[in-house]
Amino acid sequence: MRQLKNNIFANIDWITIFIYIALVGFGWMNIYAASSTDTSRELFDFSTRYGKQMIFICLAFPLSIIVLFLNSKFYEQFSSLLYLFSLLLLAGVLVFGKKINGATSWYNFGGIGLQPSEFSKAFTALALAKLMSDRQYNLKLVKNQVKAFIIIFLPAFLIALQPDMGSVLIYFAFFFVLNREGLTLRYFILGVTTIVLFLLTIYFGTKIILIGTISFLTIVLFYVGYKNKQFIRFNWPIILIGYVITTIFIAGVGYTYTNILEQHQKDRFDILLGKINDNRGIGYNTYQAELTIKSGNFWGKGFLQGDRTQGNFVPEQDTDYIFSTVGEEWGFFGSALVIILFMILLYRIIYLAEQQTNKFSRIYGYGVASIIFFHVIVNIGMVIGLLPTIGIPLPFFSYGGSSLWGFTLLVFIFIRLDAHKKYDY
Repeated sequence: MRQLKNNIFANIDWITIFIYIALVGFGWMNIYAASSTDTSRELFDFSTRYGKQMIFICLAFPLSIIVLFLNSKFYEQFSSLLYLFSLLLLAGVLVFGKKINGATSWYNFGGIGLQPSEFSKAFTALALAKLMSDRQYNLKLVKNQVKAFIIIFLPAFLIALQPDMGSVLIYFAFFFVLNREGLTLRYFILGVTTIVLFLLTIYFGTKIILIGTISFLTIVLFYVGYKNKQFIRFNWPIILIGYVITTIFIAGVGYTYTNILEQHQKDRFDILLGKINDNRGIGYNTYQAELTIKSGNFWGKGFLQGDRTQGNFVPEQDTDYIFSTVGEEWGFFGSALVIILFMILLYRIIYLAEQQTNKFSRIYGYGVASIIFFHVIVNIGMVIGLLPTIGIPLPFFSYGGSSLWGFTLLVFIFIRLDAHKKYDY
């Protein structure tokens, strides 16, 4: 048993590693297609983006080995320190970071950029797992819910200051973890209701939605009271507070949309809701991405045969819009295969999480699955026009060392925890 415990490859889940390698390899092929041209296709040209991505992939290998070498107890015992370290990095980038595309999100080390928000997701998942795995922790208590919310949204707040709102949204993925551990669905229902009211207010205007919402709530209240004859028993102070909060929220959304949001931000919501059609301006990227995907038909045009990809019709095609390259060159078949690979990866992680003998490992596993799921849904939804342009990378596909290393760290920590679940606890 001692030999098994000291052998980092004992009980490794090779299925997860195989899927990881497949996604990274296929991702690099699409980065190569999106960033190369007929005059620059030398395989080992490290001045190109595909060449740099190859370096990032090569460096991800020793990173994964280091993660596997560390004792699994290390991640639980030092989860709080790792979380605090990530907060320091996020705070430090606001002072010492480099501003790129309007956001101060990167450290620059001799021409090499490092985005701390890509690593903070893994450390936040560890800290949340550490908090919730305590035997005295009961998620049904409000004070414990507040503790979990602080751990989740403190790094999100620092990221919002950069500002990088796309990365902020990822932290809402942790609500899947909280729900698995017993958080009531009322929070989920409240979140969905809030989003719906937010979008309806933007589309129809403050007055119409405010009158409609208050009228609807009043009708429901009177119907329930009349049917059950319980008007007297209603907690009227709480109901009045609910009315006030609803009014403030709807009025606040209307004011924010009208007076605070920049025009390009308004345009993104207007395009999403179909209020305007701007295929030459703010909606250009998504429009071109949709055309590029559609042109691939069922089987695709073939590797390096995508004329729209080679013609640079889609800006940032090797990063946020990399899925459009998949759609054009590999068609519906290749796009479906990529989605299926992600689904298998998510299923495998959740399956292994449920097999854990340690609560910390299970919670962390759900954190990994939730983060990857949120990234995939939002990125692909953005590229095909179902969601507004947010700027979230597709895991293992989008160009960038920080993104690749962040997801490598996220996945391989869980692989390490799972591999030695029988020996470390």
